[in-house]
Amino acid sequence: MKNILRLSFVLLTIGVLAACGAAGETSGGTTNQSSQDNDAETGDAGGDSPIEITYWYAWGDKIGENNENLVQMFNASHDDIHVTAEYQGSYDDLHAKTQAAFAAGHAPEVTQNEIASVGVFANSGMTENLTPFIEKDDIDLDDFNPGLMGNSYVNGELYALPYLRSTPILYLNQTMLEEKGLDPAGPQTWEAFESYAKTLTSEGERVGITMPVNIWFYEAFVAQSDGEMMSEDGKAMAIDSDAGIAPVTLWKKMMDEGIMKIPTGDEAGAIATQDFVNGRAGMVFSSTADLTYLLSMAEDQGFELNTTFMPANQYYGVPTGGANLVMTAGLSKEKQEAAWTFIKWMTATEQTAYASEYTGYLPSRLSAIETEKIQQLYEEKPQFKVAVDQLEYARPRPMQDQYPQIAKILQDEITRALIMEDVEPAEAIRTATEKANALLQ
Repeated sequence: MKNILRLSFVLLTIGVLAACGAAGETSGGTTNQSSQDNDAETGDAGGDSPIEITYWYAWGDKIGENNENLVQMFNASHDDIHVTAEYQGSYDDLHAKTQAAFAAGHAPEVTQNEIASVGVFANSGMTENLTPFIEKDDIDLDDFNPGLMGNSYVNGELYALPYLRSTPILYLNQTMLEEKGLDPAGPQTWEAFESYAKTLTSEGERVGITMPVNIWFYEAFVAQSDGEMMSEDGKAMAIDSDAGIAPVTLWKKMMDEGIMKIPTGDEAGAIATQDFVNGRAGMVFSSTADLTYLLSMAEDQGFELNTTFMPANQYYGVPTGGANLVMTAGLSKEKQEAAWTFIKWMTATEQTAYASEYTGYLPSRLSAIETEKIQQLYEEKPQFKVAVDQLEYARPRPMQDQYPQIAKILQDEITRALIMEDVEPAEAIRTATEKANALLQ
């Protein structure tokens, strides 16, 4: 109970970790209240009735449709297991509801963890160690893209498998770039990024880029300067350094020059997306999960859309995002086997390829990338391949239990440096580091 109460406090701020949430991930179906029936009512008692399990997922629209479609396919191909899929809102909604349901004894058997929350749930005893299941079925973990596995392990044990995974990428209004004489391939360095933003800016009409203060983007820019978010032992922040200060310095400079718009508040991400879609910004950073949505919006608005890596400073660098699948702890043996069968099926090659094509999320298995479906997709829409190629430079996100609070502190201090003339980036990062380290002690 102590761990559950502690988790409840942590999850109050888990929303700042839903970094990959964006335009395509903000609406959806009707939330259902799941109940985990007793064994006699769900088929664990034997007989011909299938074992009933519940799967909770985040986000609606194309992402929700993908989840519902896959569950229907699973049920049609498995007579002994029946899965009920239930939409729960955003990642923070999902996490909070899962925690409450677990405390009440009615948790779903399978759910999603936003990748930075995998450690929080595992350390609190809410999710099951999947290592024995992997070993029993001799699952080839080498087939999962290594750039996506960093947030699957907790204390050396596997607690989650990659499912709907993403990275931030740079979206470009290619039509606008060509009109301004810019290479439609986009900027490859910070210097070029700033130059593109200047060229695209038209005072009173358009800025080069609209970008919310997003911890996911900050993690990327730190990595691009060869920095780390955390110390090697995970007990202190590592951002009070040139690499940690450089992103804020660049953003403040571009904002002061009027070539970058930085909206604030709960709708900042939506504002950035709408600015890009409506031609009020020539570039935007967003999740690869938004690609299907933004391609559709670009077609509606009459412009060509391109994608490219986030620009490099010293190096390319990018965090991953999205969700892993986990099994909740404390299940009966029958329910464990049913939940594992479902997780294994959902993360298999064919289903991975289907989900990637349907949503724009990354194919988490290397074998899925080689399927005819994905190869044809990349040939027809090369914008989808950018995020896969960028995984070469991917880094895992911090998974310390305190990181949700730390992320909120960082976001607040960076915002303060950007909107207040008398606050320097170095001061803001130093303050954030001191506050964060106090939590990590």
